[in-house]
Amino acid sequence: MRMTKAVFRTVALLGVALFSVAQTADAATVNIESPSGKVRVHISDESGHLTYKVTADGKDVLAASPLGIRTNAIDVGQHTVITKVKRGKVAETYRLYGVKRFAEHKANTATLSLRDTGSVAFADVQVADDGVAVRLRLPAQTGRKVEADLSGWRPSDADATMWVSELKEDYENPYYQSRLSQLSGKRLGAPITLKINGLWVTLTEAAVRDYADSAVGVSPDGLLLNTLYANPEGWTTDAAVIQPWRVTIIARTLTELVNSTLVQNVNPAPSAELARADWIKPGRSTWQWLAIGDPLEDDQPQWVDWTKTLGYEYYLIDDGWAKWKQPWPTLEKTVRYAREKGVGIWVWVHSREVFEADARRSFFKRLADAGVVGVKIDFPEPGSRTWSNWYEDAARDAAAARLMVDFHGAIKPSGTERTWPNVLTREGVRGHEWHITRYNRKLPAAHDTILPFTRYVAGPGDYTPTVFTPKELQGNTWSHELAQMVMFTSPFLSFGGHPQTYISNPAFGVIKDMPAVWDETRVLAPSQPGEVAALARRSGEAWYIAVINNETPRSAHLKLDFLTPGKWQIEDYADDRQNPAAFITGKRHVAPGESLDITLSPQGGYVARIRRQ
Repeated sequence: MRMTKAVFRTVALLGVALFSVAQTADAATVNIESPSGKVRVHISDESGHLTYKVTADGKDVLAASPLGIRTNAIDVGQHTVITKVKRGKVAETYRLYGVKRFAEHKANTATLSLRDTGSVAFADVQVADDGVAVRLRLPAQTGRKVEADLSGWRPSDADATMWVSELKEDYENPYYQSRLSQLSGKRLGAPITLKINGLWVTLTEAAVRDYADSAVGVSPDGLLLNTLYANPEGWTTDAAVIQPWRVTIIARTLTELVNSTLVQNVNPAPSAELARADWIKPGRSTWQWLAIGDPLEDDQPQWVDWTKTLGYEYYLIDDGWAKWKQPWPTLEKTVRYAREKGVGIWVWVHSREVFEADARRSFFKRLADAGVVGVKIDFPEPGSRTWSNWYEDAARDAAAARLMVDFHGAIKPSGTERTWPNVLTREGVRGHEWHITRYNRKLPAAHDTILPFTRYVAGPGDYTPTVFTPKELQGNTWSHELAQMVMFTSPFLSFGGHPQTYISNPAFGVIKDMPAVWDETRVLAPSQPGEVAALARRSGEAWYIAVINNETPRSAHLKLDFLTPGKWQIEDYADDRQNPAAFITGKRHVAPGESLDITLSPQGGYVARIRRQ
């Protein structure tokens, strides 16, 4: 009843500066803007409904979008009064593994105290120049039943162009282009990217902890609503309920989009010990599963030798090693041999073997005692609250054992790798394992051109790139395959191709030197999700260009305006129109501001390395 609400406001305002918001007799509105003032959030409790609107550069991005959670048969956010606002700000810089060397976290914040049907709740807001994050928090209550998530996004353009992937519980469905009006009734997996009023907008969630992973349902009226697909019956808890951040990344350019660290920023910082841990080392890895299937017990030294020849830091022993005649003795022998060669060993394990805490810690200890440096954990169950907590527990226990982690078959990233930097990557992407003849699987041509602007905006992904075996190309060219190494960020960069095909390849020098992390990333002008993706990425003094094309042949114009003054030499690897399993190669000098004109085959690509002379 509005009279009751108005009376409650009057009482609340008798306190000392409890409230600094715009008010009417019927509603309160809290306005928060980003440090530059370009992004703004307007949170309202009009008619008792807690909603937020987002604008950027004076343009509407989100219309009134709901914030809510259903608990104990009560829809928190539907009968709400904002009672107090506490404002703040955050400014920090931290080391990042992946798209760039450092992440900058600058935001204005607000915590809103709420009164909802007699109970207390809180809404947290962060507003940065690259977007907005909002969430609800409910205090601890014995036996509280969390039944549904009622928060979502209402794009201001009801027919916005979108790049989406329909939910698959291991997040391994392809991305495609559609329109919001065509997606009604679909259940999507985040992240989702839209074009709204000339702005690039990516929607996802961050800091999924003690809460279920969410899919995104599309309502007939265009509302994108979070749904607890893996916990349809909810869960009961005595602890505080902290909704994951509902994140809206906003960018004026694709370069701004791929460089956003908003998802990581709203996660807690790591402990001081983990932040300075010298055993956490990004790197490249060989891996035999895509090339030959199960690892063979008697050829492990050969794989180590190939890894050494390539100059890679790691060799991953994948599924099948436990079936060896002497699995642990052979593993320990391989680790000792690899250590002599300066190669670290990662080992695969099924999630069911490390689900229970005691078994997990025992297994991790045995790996660490054997000298293993990292663990690839595969096939976790769909992202219920139980399994969400498992990800956190597994990361913590791995850190205690000084093990790096790759979560495979995993739910989407939510930035928790900031808190647990030993988690270098995760799958949660339809990668090269889907482009393989022995299972008659082939990736859609447009998929690779969409990934950098959707899935990879949220965090690193274990795509397992780059196969040169002719029969495995399935329409891709060598240049397309080589470009995957550069395009798809993964600080544990596990390569899918057979090492012999790398060592004998004309691009061996580039393959050998390929970085696993980057100092700087720029998106080049020809890029358009679904058509062509073009990145320029810097590691130290060297720049790498990668271009990936869809099924339509095209020409592209690449401007080298990212080069600083000086003398530069380029070596490049372009499509051979006559033979997809070959390159047209070149080497020459280039100058800052110069342009490259390239021709791309269907499912083609282009790679260049530019080094200062």
